[in-house]
Amino acid sequence: MLTLLSAMYIVVRAASSEADPIRVLVTGAAGQIAYSLLYSIAKGDVFGKDQPIILVLLDIPPMLPVLDGVVMELQDCALPLLREVIPTDKVEVGFKDLDAAILVGSMPRKEGMERKDLLKANVAIFKTQGAALEKYAKKTVRVLVVGNPANTNCLIASKSAPSIPKENFSCLTRLDHNRARSQVAMRCGVPADAVKNVIIWGNHSSTQYPDVHHAMVNVHGKEVEAYDAVKDDSWLKGDFISTVQLRGAAVIKARKLSSAMSAAKAICDHMRDWWFGTLDGEFMSMGVYAGGNSYGIPEDLIYSFPVHIKNKSWNIHDGLPVNDFSRAKMDATAAELVEERDTALSFLSQ
Repeated sequence: MLTLLSAMYIVVRAASSEADPIRVLVTGAAGQIAYSLLYSIAKGDVFGKDQPIILVLLDIPPMLPVLDGVVMELQDCALPLLREVIPTDKVEVGFKDLDAAILVGSMPRKEGMERKDLLKANVAIFKTQGAALEKYAKKTVRVLVVGNPANTNCLIASKSAPSIPKENFSCLTRLDHNRARSQVAMRCGVPADAVKNVIIWGNHSSTQYPDVHHAMVNVHGKEVEAYDAVKDDSWLKGDFISTVQLRGAAVIKARKLSSAMSAAKAICDHMRDWWFGTLDGEFMSMGVYAGGNSYGIPEDLIYSFPVHIKNKSWNIHDGLPVNDFSRAKMDATAAELVEERDTALSFLSQ
């Protein structure tokens, strides 16, 4: 009898020790990035192999029939961590009690649309979503903005949710980081994970600055500086930078569709590092609030910096030397972000 009771106690204890599900929102959930992303989240690649998930899928009303198909596919995957899937077009449902929000949906730039028109449309979207975060989400929610223009959309969302810490908002530059890492790895003939500490500075746009002055490459078991591993300074200061800056456009030209698989992978990388932390001695690129930075970047921006992450909190990696070449490029992308911000804020006040 004691043996049986002990066994029952162990079973009950094991059942009760399971983690509570976390609520994860993905907006633009009927789109192609989400289609590549949702499976990885639901199977435990992002928040952990023992973390149950409630997926909340938000999209606009015309996309709800498509969303129903996405829900059916997620159900048909029979994923043990996926406790519930909630499709909706209502912000009061989508943003309720969130632990994480991945804001993929945004207004894409259409033919003939001026940049200010694109900004105006997205200010309205991210003002609404920021207000919904403020009203319905947990104050501890971690928010990743993917929809472009990602940096400025993130800033507007943060300003529209004043009681949620600015540090809880970030935008995706991990895709650019991964692109830079891969370009260096291919040039050196090593796996991508042999390259660390590349940096994306600034805006997720064609002004971003992919910087490898502080990157290291593991070549035959020995870490060497990227410039010494590549042995081609003109490439690193020329075609390498432009390749990373214009990679999204190159993918669209080839696929006739935007980056989806690589964007989804980058979202997973970003959120997993935010949840579990970065490795000692390594930093990753994230678009984060620039307040208090040591690099002379205007403070009221979401700007991509090298960051360390621990206990779900990021810190900008301070103290890296910045040469004149880097300074000019860092300032140029900051200037673009200041212009974007000022235009967006003029719409926000309307």
